[in-house]
Parts: sequence; structure tokens; C-alpha cells
Amino acid sequence: MGFIARKLADMNKTELMEFLDEKVLQYNTTTFIDSDPIQIPHQFSLKEDIEIAAFLTATISWGNRKMIISNSKRMMAMMGDSPYDFVMSHTDAQLQKAEGFVHRTFNSEDFKTFIKALQHIYATHNGLEMAFAKNQQPLSMQPAIAEFKKLFFAVSHQRRTMKHVSDPMQGSAAKRINMFLRWMVRQDQNGVDFGIWKSISPAALSCPLDVHSGNVARKLGLLTRKQNDGKALAELDAALRILDANDPVKYDFALFGLGVFEGF
Repeated sequence: MGFIARKLADMNKTELMEFLDEKVLQYNTTTFIDSDPIQIPHQFSLKEDIEIAAFLTATISWGNRKMIISNSKRMMAMMGDSPYDFVMSHTDAQLQKAEGFVHRTFNSEDFKTFIKALQHIYATHNGLEMAFAKNQQPLSMQPAIAEFKKLFFAVSHQRRTMKHVSDPMQGSAAKRINMFLRWMVRQDQNGVDFGIWKSISPAALSCPLDVHSGNVARKLGLLTRKQNDGKALAELDAALRILDANDPVKYDFALFGLGVFEGF
């Protein structure tokens, strides 16, 4: 741990909160969008288009960020840049246009299954928002994520496709779904997160825990567990809720920004 990191780790709660709040203000701006996958759903204005574009983009958000953005744009193009209309009214022939698509281990068969699963969610469970909201808890969305996975894979699917939706009840930190929920739920005037889901409180959200946010959190004394798993997420959640119980996941901007842009 470097000298600056050691000094920061020695800060008291007030000092740490002030430091992180400054970093949130620095990175929670529209300039953040230009280099982040969240730019994909920002191309749309219809609620359903935004949430479907966001869900699919978040699903493949691991690896090189430029490749994530490029492949997310490909998915949108395959849907005629009208995600909701495509999900609800696509033909088998149109779905075949996805043939050959691949992002790391997410392939065209996974994409086709996701489209059919999303159609089922909108037709049977009143859409993505309600599918998550109905199993929320006051201070955690993790059980709701686990229940959502059951709903999502009620359609015919290959077993391998299930790995692309995390299950917190199986010990996963569910980074990508927690990121998706941040995008949909957080409500502020900064223009990055959408805040279009009103039935879920930001207080229930969890930080998208990955290698960057995890490493920074450890250096700041917010996290002691070495693995980036479900137990680590619970520990980080508790620490961030001490800093801001109403909007703990805003600190994702600070942790991610410090790790990715400042090499903290």
C-alpha cells in the first residue's frame, strides 16, 4: 500500500466521507458517459428501450470496455435499434440475424435466449422493473436478484446460458446486475444514472463490486475480505451505508473512478 493510500486508510469516518463525496462529484457527471457502457441505454428515450438496452449491455460488461461498448452497439443494431419492439414482436428469421454474435463467453444462442426471456418477463411479469421490485427487501436487492433469475429462465434455455445471470444466494457479488440496478434506480440530477424505476429505493442498492472497486475499498479500509464475492459485497454494503444510508451506491463512482482513472 502506498503512502497516500495509508494516509487515507487512517482517516476517520468524517474525513473519509468528505474525500469520497468529492470523488463522487468528480466522476458522477455526464462526461463519465462517454467512456462507459452506460452510453448505450442513453441512446434511447422510451423507458422499455432504456431498461432492455441497459440490461443487455450490463450482461456483457466484463473485459475490455471498448469491446463491451462495441458489442453492445452490435446487439442494438441486431434489434433494429428498437429493443422493446424487437423483444415483443421479433420473428424467428429476425432472431437468426444474431447468428455469429459473441462477446467472450456470451454467444448468439445466449443472446437469443435472453430475447425470449425478456419477452416472457414483459408479457407475464409486467416488465423488468416489476420482476425485480416484487421481491425487494428494505436494505437489499440480493434476494430479489436470485428470484429474478428463476423468473428469467422460465423459458427454454441451455444450461450454459444461466451463468450469464448471477445468483447472490450462491455466493456471487452479482456485479453486473447490481450495476444495472444502479443505472435504473438511482435518482439525482447529474445525468448519468436514469432513475426511471420508482418502485425500488436507492437505499436497497448494492455497489457493483469488481476488481477496481474492491481493491480501492480495501485500501481505504472499507473492505477486509480478499475475494470479491457475496460476503465481500455484504461487508462493503454495510460500510457504505454508514457513510450514506439513503444512497450508498453513489460511492461506486468514487471507488471505480479512483481505481480506473487514477490507478489508486
